[in-house]
Amino acid sequence: MDLSDKKIAIITGATGAIGKAIAKNIARDHRYHVTLVARNEGKAGSAIEDIIRATGNHSVDYQIVDVSNRDEIYRLAKEWPHSIHVLVNNAATTPRSRMENRDGIELQFATNVLGYFWMIKAFKDKLIQSAPSRIINVASYWAGGLDLNDLEFRKRNYNNDTAYRQSKQANRMLTVAFAERLGKYQVSVVSCHPGDVNSNLSNDLGFGGHETPDDGARTPVWLSTQPFHELKTGKYYEHMRMADCQFSRNKNSIDQLYEICESYS
Repeated sequence: MDLSDKKIAIITGATGAIGKAIAKNIARDHRYHVTLVARNEGKAGSAIEDIIRATGNHSVDYQIVDVSNRDEIYRLAKEWPHSIHVLVNNAATTPRSRMENRDGIELQFATNVLGYFWMIKAFKDKLIQSAPSRIINVASYWAGGLDLNDLEFRKRNYNNDTAYRQSKQANRMLTVAFAERLGKYQVSVVSCHPGDVNSNLSNDLGFGGHETPDDGARTPVWLSTQPFHELKTGKYYEHMRMADCQFSRNKNSIDQLYEICESYS
């Protein structure tokens, strides 16, 4: 497939409510080729059909990858034949009881935090070669309570809400860490709150949601498609505006979290 005239975007968790809406709304601009990264082939195929029908953009495909698994991510990156201009880290899970991935890592930390970390690390060279490029980490305003001494809930009693909030704080902190490391290569890294959408994930947290998936996708899509020079790397956004992030100010904790994540690589 010749994609030399396209901007290429990868979206993880792209069959969920917000992820699919992000993919669809980026694909409305036919200058983009959009790749959905998902775990379920049936859902991925159905999502592709829906996106093509809604946008008329046939330059959409999918890759089946479990982003809680490092080896699957690195295999995708090794085999990736194209440039990459936009990486949207969106995949998330919040099981109500403590679960582990097949490598024995607590599943929320593996998916919501390490999945983002591994995707960036695995595609770093491609993002640099494709620069100016960007990474959008879908985080949340529902964030806090990170415990650097117990990221996998091996000491604390597991609570999916606590684990989710911790993971979203980590997303915002790692955004700062990667912005510092990639900025000199013209790779911008930003994080955002998407929106309050009724989804399987929000239901698992005990919430509903008053916004449509398209509403929830608006800020991630805006960040994905803005002129590069208008992005402020390392920053956190809500409602298509930069917002204050209390978690971005503690450099020692940010560096410690980065090093812990690196130890899983």
